Amino acid sequence: MNGINHFKTITAHKILVTKYCFKVGLYKQGLLHDLSKYSWIEFSAGVKYYMGNMSPNGIQKMKEGYSRAWLHHKGRNKHHFEYWLDYGIKITDGLVGMKIPVSYVVEMFIDRMSASKNYQKQQYTDRAALEYYNRGKDYCIIHKESRELLELLLNKLADEGEEATLAFIKNEIL
Repeated sequence: MNGINHFKTITAHKILVTKYCFKVGLYKQGLLHDLSKYSWIEFSAGVKYYMGNMSPNGIQKMKEGYSRAWLHHKGRNKHHFEYWLDYGIKITDGLVGMKIPVSYVVEMFIDRMSASKNYQKQQYTDRAALEYYNRGKDYCIIHKESRELLELLLNKLADEGEEATLAFIKNEIL
């Protein structure tokens, strides 16, 4: 049953992201979003650790000490800020966030909004993605400008709602 439920969860998420990407004109990104979740390495972890109200990757990390599925996923999906981590120009810079192209920051925003809808269902509000982000933002390595855009979009969603935010993206950002 976990396999069917996990498939339904990731497919519902993908459909939501695709719908919103299409609304702002990101057709290719919408169609390609999270296809790696259907690969064996990611899907099998999803089946094994499926709960329905949180990412199986988090559970895999708790149980196994790391998530092979997440390492695979973040390395193939440019809408995750972790994809954009690299060493700085100077060795003393350590790991830094590279500037993320605007279209991927928008997809990241849509991904977060859609994940909140998908996992929270009836409890979802337009503040959900911002609240989730705020719980971990101080621990994220993300380029300053990319962070500013993501936070602008999350705050706009929380304050003005989905329709206004998507219109802003379509008319002002892309």
